[in-house]
Amino acid sequence: MRIAGVDEAGRGPLAGPVVAAAVVLPEGYLNQEITDSKKLSAKKRDILFEAITKNALSYSIVCVGHHRIDQLNIREATRVAMKLAVRRVKAEKALIDGNVPIEIDIPQETVIGGDRLHQEISAASILAKVWRDRLMKCLDLKYPGYGLADHAGYPTKKHKEAIELIGPSKIHRKTFRGVKEFIQKDGLSKASNW
Repeated sequence: MRIAGVDEAGRGPLAGPVVAAAVVLPEGYLNQEITDSKKLSAKKRDILFEAITKNALSYSIVCVGHHRIDQLNIREATRVAMKLAVRRVKAEKALIDGNVPIEIDIPQETVIGGDRLHQEISAASILAKVWRDRLMKCLDLKYPGYGLADHAGYPTKKHKEAIELIGPSKIHRKTFRGVKEFIQKDGLSKASNW
């Protein structure tokens, strides 16, 4: 049976997209190093990203941007990203990290802590995390001053201080606490990179 592991990266950041990945690995495929992306170094994740994309029968990575996150909310934006990722792979069943089902046409199972329990979900976790981290490094060049390459948009002390000092950028999530307080009454930011 072709089983897709599904996971996301980027629910908690103040900036950038949420990214979901779906991965279908060959039946019987086993790589002992594939585990929850949060437990791996960036270098190890990069190596495993290449191994996973090379060996997967099918995979998909989907970004849902900051505008859509602000329109829907982070939970629904994550569900949209996961749904689209699953629809783009050839799978007969989906194993989804967490406890929230998604709207798909194949059987699914939600698994709390699935990125530690199922290799397919761990693989999806790695693809989503690496893809998002790479994207945030590119966005750091376009939106300097926030340190996005260092913290990928997460609410670190440095990031929060930058938002307070220069205001939110175009890619900040305007409905998130830590950002919305710095949007001016006219809906704009004092940041020059809008």
